[in-house]
This record gives sequence, structure tokens and C-alpha cells, in this order.
Amino acid sequence: MRLYADRLYNYILRMVGNATDAEDLVQETFLRAYQGLPQFDGRASLGTWLYRIATNLCIDHQRRRARRVQTVSYSEGEDEEGEPAAWDFPDQQTPNPLEAALNRELEAVVEDAIDKLSPKLKTVLLLYDVEELSYEEIARVLGIPIGTVKSRLNHARTQIQKAVAAYLDDALLSAQARGIK
Repeated sequence: MRLYADRLYNYILRMVGNATDAEDLVQETFLRAYQGLPQFDGRASLGTWLYRIATNLCIDHQRRRARRVQTVSYSEGEDEEGEPAAWDFPDQQTPNPLEAALNRELEAVVEDAIDKLSPKLKTVLLLYDVEELSYEEIARVLGIPIGTVKSRLNHARTQIQKAVAAYLDDALLSAQARGIK
């Protein structure tokens, strides 16, 4: 647990966007792993097996939440605690206030684009770019061919690039309309 708890928590938090749910899902992952230990045959690494359990739990959680959203009022949905994890961008220097505001706005666009990805695309993107798993490890975690991993990663990145390009186009048009170069 000590070896994988933090990494699983960060991965699950990015998948579900809620700290409380992420904590619960980490516990559920370890509980399911403990219960399934007799069936673990050791062909995959323990980490790969844990990520597969966590991924399946996240997908089930999102499905339940999607069904629940259709029947819950807005006021109940707004009371959820926890915030989505921020996407980390490298900072080359301390930005001035304008640059800082623009960076925060761009981060929000990227986060929104990631949140709008289908669970299949989001899972592959997070496992590769955030958790730094190899194509082979992701294929084992998800039980899919390596080619599918690569394809989903490409689709996810393309969708994010389109969202960022649309944001930048809108920002440029807005700046031109105001006479800013």
C-alpha cells in the first residue's frame, strides 16, 4: 500500500475530479486487490494489476455518477466537496500578472478539454502522461492492444489540441477587436 497509494490517489483524483471520491476509490482498489489476491497469478506486475482495478472502479464510478446527475437537483450537485486537480505547466520564470492570468486561463481550457474526453481516452492520457506508464503497461492495465493505446493517446491529444487552438483563435480575434496586438 505504501508503494502505490499516493500514485493511485493522484491517478484516481484526475479521473474522478473529487478528493473524497478519490480517497474512497483508493481504499476500494486495495480492498478489491486484497480480496482478489488468490486469483493474482503474477503474469502482470502488481502495479499494473492495481491500476487495472483502479481504472475499472473509476469507470464504474463515473457511470454511476452520470446516472445520478440525471436525477439529482442542481443544488445537491453543487454541494460536492473537492476540486479537480490542476494541470501542472512548467514555469520558466515568474510571470507578470497578465501572463499569470493568461496561464491560469489556458490551464482551465486544458483541464476542461481533459474533463470532456471520453473515459477511454482520458484513462490512456493520464496513465501515459501523468503516471508515466509505458504503452505495454497501459495495454496490460486496460486489456487492450498496444496499437489501441497509441490510437487513443493520439485521439486524446488531438482533441486537447483542438480545444486549445479554438481558445487561442478566440483570444486572438478578441484582442484584434479591441485593437491589441
